[in-house]
Amino acid sequence: MTLPSTPRPPRSCLDRGTRSATTSPEMEAMRRRVWREQGVVALRLEDITDPWLRQALTTEATRRWGSRNGGQHNGQ
Repeated sequence: MTLPSTPRPPRSCLDRGTRSATTSPEMEAMRRRVWREQGVVALRLEDITDPWLRQALTTEATRRWGSRNGGQHNGQ
């Protein structure tokens, strides 16, 4: 309980309790923007249907940044 005369705690965008999860359309808009503005590609492996291309991307990402959290995914 806080007293009426005490200051409120500072607000921060890092406070996880104040924002809802990012929606799929918002994520897609962020991916589009980062591609157009910075030339960075953000793809979901699950969206890549070609098994060879999916494995190539998985291999390169693993080489650069290490294995994904959560165990083996085998590119799927």
